[in-house]
Amino acid sequence: MQTKTVSSAINLAIEGGIARLTLNRPEAGNTITAESALELASATQQIEADDSIRVVLLRGAGDTFSAGGDIKAFAAQGENLPQYLRETTVHLHAAISRLARLDAPVIAAVHGSAAGGGFSLACACDYVLAAESSRFVMAYSKIGLSPDGSCTYFLPRIIGPRRTMQLTLLGKPLSASEARDWGLVNEVVPDQDLFARADELANQLAAGPTLAFGATKRLLHTTWSETLETQMDLESRGISETSGTADGQEGITAFLEKRKPKFQGK
Repeated sequence: MQTKTVSSAINLAIEGGIARLTLNRPEAGNTITAESALELASATQQIEADDSIRVVLLRGAGDTFSAGGDIKAFAAQGENLPQYLRETTVHLHAAISRLARLDAPVIAAVHGSAAGGGFSLACACDYVLAAESSRFVMAYSKIGLSPDGSCTYFLPRIIGPRRTMQLTLLGKPLSASEARDWGLVNEVVPDQDLFARADELANQLAAGPTLAFGATKRLLHTTWSETLETQMDLESRGISETSGTADGQEGITAFLEKRKPKFQGK
């Protein structure tokens, strides 16, 4: 079964348990506007409602992942810019929240540039692949703005507060290899292999225990705000609940039978 949703700024294709979510403004570097943020929120709402989805693959069309906010659109707003940015971020943040709360893992395949809001989108994903020539830059200070797109939540958790402050204040670009060394990127691959590797990883995760993945994501999101005892209680609940799922039973049975498990995401 295949479902396709194509808008002016977002392309969503769902097939074989994989939701391929593409930022689709290549002529503008896949920059984010109020309209594209609304379309992204709508696409993630569709993903959230579809129980068949077991992994999400996020990428950009054309030559780059996303150059962040559309500065030309910002400049055109005049005195209405504060309200415009409020509207844009409300939709963008709703989309990011849905992706973060999914049971399905979310993969970002980054090529070209991940700047500003594009950088933030990549940070919010569960697994980041980067092409060798890609660049990451927290560009907000360059235009006199503060960060958005969840980066002040995810970045300190990924790389620590000192490096986060360095990136946000100085706006120094990171190469793909530097981003990997800092822990922002899981894998760096040759440019020509990026999307093939992304497909390979998406298929691997789509065959995994989706509910266990979701429980793991939730545990990792709470680890910075809970006490040791509360976090261990959440772990206790999580492993107890996942043991009662079809995939939990299948995983244990397959282990005992010395065979590869056949997970169904249930």
